[in-house]
Amino acid sequence: MRQEEFKMERPGLVEVGDVLPVSEGKLPNSYYYTLGRSYAMSGNYKITERIASKEGKVTDIRETPRGYYVIVEFDE
Repeated sequence: MRQEEFKMERPGLVEVGDVLPVSEGKLPNSYYYTLGRSYAMSGNYKITERIASKEGKVTDIRETPRGYYVIVEFDE
């Protein structure tokens, strides 16, 4: 299992247990991922760190002073 963190701007968009699709975007030297229908977004990943799964399960939602973070688990 692989866990990754996604930044969510508003609370209530996803719930723990949701299984959501993940779409990949490409930048010149890295990749980024969008969770569901733009509910949350990842940081940038190097080519060797790419996420191979097309969907993931929400395992935790954390509120911090910097915003909301969604922890997603992938079958990898």
